[in-house]
Amino acid sequence: MIKHVVDFFGDEEYARQRHRLFYLVLILIVATDFAVPREHVEYLWERLPGWSAVYGFGSCVLLIFVSKFLGHQGGLMRREDYYD
Repeated sequence: MIKHVVDFFGDEEYARQRHRLFYLVLILIVATDFAVPREHVEYLWERLPGWSAVYGFGSCVLLIFVSKFLGHQGGLMRREDYYD
């Protein structure tokens, strides 16, 4: 069974199915956010449906870009043969 999971996520043959699955999960997350009651929110932006999904995605993308910047421009990353 684990072989099928590894093949699904590692094989280029299943790329179209992976993309469809990703979009389906994304749509389900945003759609379920419409069902959450919002009468006890503190901030105005918490009333917006889909806000938590957009905020989480944006935070993840920002984290990736900051870490890439620190690795390449900040000098934290070394060449592959650094210790040879």
